[in-house]
Amino acid sequence: MVSNTGMIKKILHLSGWDLKNLPAVMMNLRTALWLLLLDMMLGMTFYIFVEGYSLSEAFFMVVITLSTVGYGEIQPLSLTSRIFTSGYIILNIGLFAYFLAVFSFNVLQGELFKRLYMDLMQTSIENLNNHVIICGYGKYGKEVARHFIKQRIDFVVIDQDPVKIELLEKGEERRTFHILDDATHDEVLIQAGVRRARGLIAALPDDSDNLFIVLTARQLNPTIQLVSRAKDPRSEKKLLLAGANQVVMPEQIGGFYMATLISKPGAVDFFSFITNEYRSDIGFEEISYDQAPAGCRGKTITDLHIRKSTGANIIGFRDAAGKYHINPGPETILYPGTSFIVLGDKEQLQAVKEYLKRY
Repeated sequence: MVSNTGMIKKILHLSGWDLKNLPAVMMNLRTALWLLLLDMMLGMTFYIFVEGYSLSEAFFMVVITLSTVGYGEIQPLSLTSRIFTSGYIILNIGLFAYFLAVFSFNVLQGELFKRLYMDLMQTSIENLNNHVIICGYGKYGKEVARHFIKQRIDFVVIDQDPVKIELLEKGEERRTFHILDDATHDEVLIQAGVRRARGLIAALPDDSDNLFIVLTARQLNPTIQLVSRAKDPRSEKKLLLAGANQVVMPEQIGGFYMATLISKPGAVDFFSFITNEYRSDIGFEEISYDQAPAGCRGKTITDLHIRKSTGANIIGFRDAAGKYHINPGPETILYPGTSFIVLGDKEQLQAVKEYLKRY
């Protein structure tokens, strides 16, 4: 039994349409509707002005001619009208076949609803601000997405593999904003809102692709936080020169973690506990100079009263050179290019955010 799509392909082929890529031609339902409307107006205009038909008679004649039903003429046609009608029927064989093909592809096969869904998603992406872009939905990109969902962080996934995007749409991340395209293209990053994003994670398996993404993203948004995956240690320096803030080598981190489990098991267990969102409600928060309220800038740890007001502790300080200082002194000042690292449970960290808003 021949499928609808196969039958449509045969009709188009017999009608003279040389189509190597049927879906590419059938994408525009609006164009097909306009062509059909113009075709009907052409026929009605001819029958009204040449044969003297009324509007309803001309419409009926066009419909039975276009659909090849063949009920018969409303009144005998002149030789000129017969020639026109013959050509009109031949023209409509191809046009009507094209319309049926477009209708089948867009409506019967769900392409119209898919396109409406993607248009709605793109509109939602355009409304995002201060979000994160994940380039690559492999094993690392998927873990990043799961973490962001738990943390309620807005993000957009870009991947050019239809299978991965289909799995994303069916999995627990099905409400995730995503784009099926190549993340190395400038226009795709712009479509994902790279100019409005606060961060981007380049998690593609190829280091050269990640390098290209980092370089492009840094040019499009000079202030964005860029984190890149790397397989080859030699790629780390190149990625940093291209503009990456951090370069992560999963294999290296995995080896370090396993070695530390032997040398310092207690410390690793404690760190795993406080960073495991499933077993612990303890977390970290960074208070950077640029994101801190104006009243907090230039203040010392003592002046901020974070421990007294919220119960959270400032356990780290990152200076302007990017160096971290553990357990900074009470006189440490938050100045441009620096930030405090705060440790606390969920309630305490939320209290820190509320406290700083009122500061």
